[in-house]
Amino acid sequence: MNPAILVIGSGLKVYREYLVAPIAARAKAAGIDLVLINNLKPTWQRQYFDEIIVANVFDSEVMATAAREVVARRNVVGLMCWDEPLVLDAGLLAAEFGVPGLSAAGVRGCRDKERTRAVLTAAGLHQPGFELTTTVEQARAAAERIGYPVVIKPRAMGASIGVVFATNEAELDEAFHVALAASEVDPGPYRASAIVERYAPGPEISVDGAVYKGEYLPMFLARKHSSDHPYFEEVGHVVDANDPLLDDENLMQHLAKAHQALGIENGITHAEVRLTDRGPLIIEINGRLGGDLIPFLGRTATGIEPGEVLFDVTTGQRPDVTPAFRRVAGIRFGIPEQDCLLKSITLPEEAPGLVATSPMCEPGTTLRLPPGGYLARHSFVVCEAEDTQTCDERLTAAAALVELETEPVGPPDPDGPFAMPAGLLDVDE
Repeated sequence: MNPAILVIGSGLKVYREYLVAPIAARAKAAGIDLVLINNLKPTWQRQYFDEIIVANVFDSEVMATAAREVVARRNVVGLMCWDEPLVLDAGLLAAEFGVPGLSAAGVRGCRDKERTRAVLTAAGLHQPGFELTTTVEQARAAAERIGYPVVIKPRAMGASIGVVFATNEAELDEAFHVALAASEVDPGPYRASAIVERYAPGPEISVDGAVYKGEYLPMFLARKHSSDHPYFEEVGHVVDANDPLLDDENLMQHLAKAHQALGIENGITHAEVRLTDRGPLIIEINGRLGGDLIPFLGRTATGIEPGEVLFDVTTGQRPDVTPAFRRVAGIRFGIPEQDCLLKSITLPEEAPGLVATSPMCEPGTTLRLPPGGYLARHSFVVCEAEDTQTCDERLTAAAALVELETEPVGPPDPDGPFAMPAGLLDVDE
């Protein structure tokens, strides 16, 4: 049999097919099979994978058993995972199988936000005061010690889900309730806890980079656009291949030192950084490619193929992250002005610079804004241009062409469990 790369979780077509296709092409050319372990019956994945095993990958034991069974009968030379809830277990399996990966220490440092803070603080990198809490009483005491304003966030979630800003104790109580409820959605070992940390003002960016034998290789940088306080919902991103921050030696050395401190050995990471008056502050480093189609924006703006980069580091090769060209690409998410039931959606087929557009939920989906819900996105548009101003203008124009039919809904049950919108197509940022 051919050697094989084990892939844990495919993600959904609208968000990850652009990544899977080049990986499959490189694997075929190298004579390597792709074996997928996924929780859903295959549809679009069939054309890319040589073997597909359906198993509940969100159950750690089930995932591990399925992966070990593959390793027992195949020559597995690599393991890939880009789905945030699965990254920890997948990374530990890569270490167990002796194939290139983040390392056991590296994947724990990425997945556990408390560990990230502690390790980076010990390494002498600029970090806010922070404390892990499980009760509102602990959170109040932590905020008093750290000093307001603070941010309360789940210990291990993505897409800014459950992240809330608070300026005093009254706001903190409600913020903690939201963050803790969001943390309970996580199926892993870090659920039911929230971190209280000092708020650091400044614009936020993300950097997707490869790590090869501990060497940090930045690929592309995105400027993040978020909603107003107290919530931090991500409404869009813009990648400029000529962004001057890519040549900021202090920022890149800061990121390289952080990766080294966390023990990240091989893989691709998505680092989120706030640019403060004291210099760069790393918010988190995720042990996977970015979500929200940021790698697609990066490919559109630079020509760097993130799937090929991932294939290289997974198979022990140093990737080439040199841009083939330099453009600007951005994404804008459609978010309703108030809670609603989506009845229908019509997307533009043409617009200046339009690269892609897609619905993000099905008709019949109830969309709720924070704190009643998160990721109330009905659609997205992606545009490209030669400069950031034109790209922003094109995104605004394309987003204005999205037509919705909705009807209002009542308020959510204040005592009900935290829930993602039913029908949401993907959550992997």
